[in-house]
This record gives sequence, structure tokens and C-alpha cells, in this order.
Amino acid sequence: MENLLSNEEMNAVIEGNHSNVFAVLGIHRNKGSKEVFIRTFQPNSVKVELLDYDENFLGKMTCLDDRGFYQINIGKDQNLKYKFRIINNLGAVYIVEDIYRFGATIGDVDVYLFSEGNHHDIYKKLGAHVTQIDGVKGVAFAVWAPNAKRVSVVGNFNNWDGRVNVMRKHLTCGVWDIFIPGIGEGEVYKFEIKTQENYILCKSDPMGFYAEKRPQTASIVYDINKYKWNDDNWLNYRESYNSFDKPMSIYEVHLGSWRRKGDKGEEYLTYREFADWLVPYVTNMGFTHVEFLPLCEHPLDASWGYQVTGLFAPTSRFGTPDDFKYMIDRFHQAGISVIMDWVPAHFPKDGHGLIEFDGTCLYEHQDPRKGEHKDWGTKIYNYGRTEVCNVLCASALYWLKEYHIDGLRVDAVASMLYLDYSRKDGEWIPNQYGGNENLEAISFIRKMNELVYGENKGVVTCAEESTAWPMVSRPTSMGGLGFGYKWNMGWMNDTLRYIAHEPIHRKYHHGLLTFGLLYAFNENFILPISHDEVVHGKGSMLGKMPGDEWQKFASLRAYYGFMWTHPGKKLLFMGNEFAQDKEWNEAESLRWHLLEYPMYKCMQNCVRDLNLMYKGNSALFEEDFDYKGFEWIEHSNCDDSVISFMRKAHNQDDYLIVICNFTPVVRHNYRIGVNEACRYQEIFNSDDKNYWGSGVKNEGLINVTYQGWNAKPFSIEVTVPPLSTIVIKPIR
Repeated sequence: MENLLSNEEMNAVIEGNHSNVFAVLGIHRNKGSKEVFIRTFQPNSVKVELLDYDENFLGKMTCLDDRGFYQINIGKDQNLKYKFRIINNLGAVYIVEDIYRFGATIGDVDVYLFSEGNHHDIYKKLGAHVTQIDGVKGVAFAVWAPNAKRVSVVGNFNNWDGRVNVMRKHLTCGVWDIFIPGIGEGEVYKFEIKTQENYILCKSDPMGFYAEKRPQTASIVYDINKYKWNDDNWLNYRESYNSFDKPMSIYEVHLGSWRRKGDKGEEYLTYREFADWLVPYVTNMGFTHVEFLPLCEHPLDASWGYQVTGLFAPTSRFGTPDDFKYMIDRFHQAGISVIMDWVPAHFPKDGHGLIEFDGTCLYEHQDPRKGEHKDWGTKIYNYGRTEVCNVLCASALYWLKEYHIDGLRVDAVASMLYLDYSRKDGEWIPNQYGGNENLEAISFIRKMNELVYGENKGVVTCAEESTAWPMVSRPTSMGGLGFGYKWNMGWMNDTLRYIAHEPIHRKYHHGLLTFGLLYAFNENFILPISHDEVVHGKGSMLGKMPGDEWQKFASLRAYYGFMWTHPGKKLLFMGNEFAQDKEWNEAESLRWHLLEYPMYKCMQNCVRDLNLMYKGNSALFEEDFDYKGFEWIEHSNCDDSVISFMRKAHNQDDYLIVICNFTPVVRHNYRIGVNEACRYQEIFNSDDKNYWGSGVKNEGLINVTYQGWNAKPFSIEVTVPPLSTIVIKPIR
């Protein structure tokens, strides 16, 4: 039989160097004679036969090269559907489809939208998808690698031989695709990439839905469309539940260390076990939201999930994607909103990940002055590259749409906004106007928030942003970044510095307690006592408190009372609700045995009751972001380290009075001004004996006196317990 290929072209296929293997293999018409040829490359084979679709013998293919290259002339029937019968060098016989007879899985519209950065569902095209083409079941693979010389899918199905399943390149967008019949869900795979310098890279799928459990790094084919959700009622209700005038008390969780099992606590719980343990715990504690440290796939446990290699894969440490969906489903059925940390600020240098993905700096900047965080040893996304921005936006939308996540907390926003973030002079490049603002990152953040809020009803985004960047939580139409909320890092730092002082010294630092009200309504703030405050030598929350054991617990209860009544939504990291005595360690479970001791159990009771009071009184949450929701009664009594204020609802007649005493001295007959001539009642007292307090309280109803005080027409006298927060409600 005539060989219509040059030896150079055939050798290029056999050696894995051909730039367009689809032009050689599969079924092709000879332009001169109009005869149709079928060619295949089957390494490690000794014989290949052509069969029709009923597996009838059509002919033996001619071996053109004993390394496994075959060809057959089938006349002029170009529309033939056929298979191969292959005998390998071990004598095994098997029948397969010809992968090179199937068309592209990426269409012109996909190419156009991805190239302009507006393919919001690009994860439905790139990655690995169980599908059917021409009635044949298999998996469609696609990956963006525009600068690669050759890209192949490798796995057990082809003995990890990158010459076998070489992909088709779409020259207009740099995407490679292939349909591989006969494989399905559960198949382990990677992309083998040959660079222009002829280096071979083996990469996990940037859009893989599931991955091997570390330390293995391959991707796994997974059908994410088969889970049957049971949270329709929640999704219909979510928009109201997550509105700004509703309570938000967030329980922040690192799944790997919340609770473990095994004799030595060495085993993780699964997503489904967390559904059985964590969902009722969060519900019983009265939290409204749960927030997970990043659950995208990541190779290093010690990164806590913040060095992500799989932007579209829930980590396999705790189970499958469907197991993850089940856990979220259970939270929703319990009426708990789910927020997940999402990390577009940086990615790790692990060789199987995004770094130099196609042999070039594809996802990152080539210049380390823009492309690397030396503090963290990570790379920075190139936010100015259209396709990178597209992938990141698609990832944000993916978790909200496919996993019903209710909100994204975006990590390290400041590192994205500033070109000189943690850099010395000469280590950064100014923007086109000479400033330090990262204009490309700002544009990406705004677009991401617009898409998230525009395409998902009732979701939220939260920014961990530690600087004074203006309008972080204001709409992009106003010039803001478009986030729903911003973490109030200033309030957290100031108040923790204050409470760490000995009570006798607190009067000299009174401004740390009150300063936050000067800017409390500039943003939609969340008050965060997060994981970052109990690691890296900072000690536990309990350990920050001065004094003896009783004073430590009392100060912490008073602080929590101040936090829960202060304007802003609330966030508390796991373990802090029962005052874990030691700094958080991601490698071990929380110290749940402490709940056997009354002081820890009582602290847990206090936080639970704070949540219940908070959710039950609209004055504490309806006007969190407007000055109308707050009024000082007395803010300058630094000598006594006492502050008092009112929190108000939409209806200004619905209010509560809060008094905080940050000294271990009981304040008897303490007079504060009030606006109404009615009676008052104490509804919360952090010094209650049920919270391991001393039991100093205001019994019964408190009568008003017609003596003006604190610029108010009336006043009341109360007993303020030591190291406490009390809440008083008018009784009309």
C-alpha cells in the first residue's frame, strides 16, 4: 500500500512531536485519488484490524512502522463508522474506537467567548466531562495551553504514554481538546505538555472537578451533575436571609481540625460525617452562617487550604464532590448559610499545578516584581490576561452555581490591590500612572463581584482587606470594589490590644475601645475574630486575657458581649466559643475534652446565648451599617473603663441599652441616661453564674428616675458586674 505520509511526518507522530496529529490520524481523503485512508498509531501492538460497528472484519491494517503505525485504504466511503481490533505484544486482544474520528468538543462560540474573557461557564467546556458523541460514551477533555508544542491526555487507559492521545489545538484560542471513548467516571488522568523547548511537563487539570488524595496529584474524571439537591426551599428564601438587615453570626471552621477520629485523632472525618456532627452543632450554638477555610484542592495541609492547585475541585481529603454537596445540602436544610474562603490572590509553585503551565508564565506574571509573593513563596495571577481573569471569575461562579455555596470570602485582597504589597523600593513596578494600585486586579475584582451578584440571587462576598482602601463594600457603579462586606481588621486589632492590657491599665487605652465607631459605618463591616488571631505565637483568645483564671474567662465573656452588641456582623473562629486554652493547631482536633470542665462549658453557654439574644432582637442587626443604629450614652468614662450605648432597629423605638465594664470592680448604683420614662429589664449578663460568673445581676424591673443624665431627660441606676457586658431592654 502506498504511504501517503513522509517519513518525517510519520516519525513526528510516533515520537510525539507532531503539531497537528488530527491531520494525520483518523479517517482522511487523498485529494488526488479521492480514496479514503484510515491511520492509527498503536504503540506496543503487533497487529491491528479494521472492524465495522457490528464488529465484522473489514480488513487488516498495514504496518508502516513496527513502532505501531498502521494504515488502510477503505476506498471512497468516507462516512464509515469503524473500530479497531488490536493485538498487543503480550498477546491480549481488545476492540477500541478510533479517538481521531470524533470532532471537536469546543465550538466557535466557546472560542470567541473565552478569548474575550466572557465565558462564564468555561468549566463546562474545559476540564474532563463524561459525555456521548455520535452515540458513543466517553470523556471529553479540554485544556488551555496556547504555547505548548503538544498536549496529550495520559492515564492508565493509555499506560501514561503521551504519544497515544494527543489533543487537537484550536489555534484561535490556544485550547486543546479530545474525546476519548470507552472511559468514564473515576478515570485518573493528567495532561502531558511538551513545551517549545521540548521539555515534558505532567500537569493536573486546572479545571478538574476531583483529584487524588495528596500526596498523589492526578485529576479524576467526575460527573458533578448527578447529585439530587434537597434545598429548593432554602434557595428561594436565601435572598431574604442574607440581606444586610438580617443577623449574621458566622462560625469559621477549618474542617481538618474541627474534630477528628481514631485512637490518636489521626483520621479526618468525611464530609458526610461533618454533616452529622457539625450541622447540629452550628445550629444548636445559634450561629446563622458557617464559613469554611478554603476547601479547594491543595497539596499542603499546613497551608490551611490557602495555596490552591484546584480552583474547581473540593479537596478529596474528606470525600467526593457529591459528599461535599451533601454536607452543604444538610446545612441548608438546617437553615444555615454556607460561606467558603476563595483564594484568587496567589497560587503555589508545585510542579503539577499552574506554575509555568505550558512551559511559559501562562497564569502568572513573568516578572517576579508582579508575579511572586516572596513572603508566601507563591505566584500571583496575571489579572491583566483575559483568559486568566475568565478562569478566576468562572471559578467564583462555579462554587455558587454547582455547589450552592451562599457566599465567598476573598482572602488577602490587600495583596491584590497594591503593587508594592510587602515589597521594598525597587521590588515593584508602578502602574501606568505611576501609582501603586494594581489596576488590573481592581478591574478583575469589580468584574467578579458584578458577576457573582448579577447571576446568583441572595449570595454574598466578603473581603479580607486590611488597609484603608475606600469603598470596598460599595457597588462598582459608585466606584467601589463591589463586595458585600469587609472584615473590620482595625476594630479587631484595636480591641484585642485593649483587652490584653491589665484592667488597671485599660483606662490609659480607652480610645482603642471607642475609636472604631468613628468609621464603623464607612463600610459594611464584619467583626472578625478569625483563625489568624489564634496562630503563629499569638496564643488563644483565652491566653490573651490578663489576670487569674476567673478574670481571664470574665474578660473574654465581656469582650464577646461587647462584640455581639457592637455594630457589624460577627465572625468567631472554632474553639473560641468555648475558650480553647491553647493556640489553634491545624494538625490536631480542637480540645473538646475541655467541655468537661465548668468554665469552658459555661463559656460555650455564654456564646450560645449571645447568638440567641442577637438573633432575637432586631436592634442588634437591622441597622448595622448606618449611624441610625447606634447612639453613645457614655463613651468617655475611662477612669472606670465603662462604656454604654444604645443599639436601634429600623423602628427607632425598638432599642437596647448596652453597658460594658472592663474592670474587676462592681459598679453599684451606676447611673446612665435614658430617653424614656418607662421601666427596664436586664436581658443578658455575661457575669451570670450559668456562664461561670460571680452572679452579680439586676433582678426584676429597673425603675426610671426623672433626673437627667448623659444629656438624656431621664436616668436609671443599675449594678454593673465586674468584667462584664450587660444588655437592658425597655419594658413599656
